[in-house]
Amino acid sequence: MTDDARITTRPAGPLMVTGGIPVVRKRPVHSEHGEPMTWQTSEPLIDGDVYALCRCGHSGNKPFCDGSHKAEGFDGAETADGSRYADRATELGGTGLTVHDDRSICVHAGFCGTRVTNVWKQVAGTDDSAVRMAVINEIEKCPSGALTYRFDGDDEDTEPALPRQVGVVDDGPLWVTGGIPVVTSDGVELEVRNRVTLCRCGQSGNKPLCDGSHTAAGFTDA
Repeated sequence: MTDDARITTRPAGPLMVTGGIPVVRKRPVHSEHGEPMTWQTSEPLIDGDVYALCRCGHSGNKPFCDGSHKAEGFDGAETADGSRYADRATELGGTGLTVHDDRSICVHAGFCGTRVTNVWKQVAGTDDSAVRMAVINEIEKCPSGALTYRFDGDDEDTEPALPRQVGVVDDGPLWVTGGIPVVTSDGVELEVRNRVTLCRCGQSGNKPLCDGSHTAAGFTDA
């Protein structure tokens, strides 16, 4: 990977990835109750410096672009406002840490809870270290970074150590990790974050970011 690693959207077209960023499959591992527990990572799908990833949802060579956006008349208008996570997120509270949540970028991956509880219910019980550890574990597996936490006394959120790569989530978004810059087609660089999820079904109302629309749209690419 080179220092010019970045992802740039093309007007009504694909995501152009430069700088030799590896692309891998990211698959959730589920419990017997259907609860996502952790992520499984495949070997890289491609070895190259520049490639195009589909964001219209119609490519016959997913996750890569095959030009289908032209035949489908893909609009691709980018509506993400470019604001910072800190300005959008709601403070949920906590003991020993503070949890924040930005629903606008949630992709509904499901790591934020189990069949009996979830982060929003657990926050009030984080005075118990076992609950606090469970909340941290759930938040660190959130692909979009919609949920974050910050230990008391810290000025920055604590983030998991994630590689610089693009993860192709089964039937879901592109999961960009490791602080890779994302630039819109009009040259606006979005806030660089450790975890970002980009739409590849073509249906998000917050392009180029994913807003979870792939589920309702019935998007498939496992």
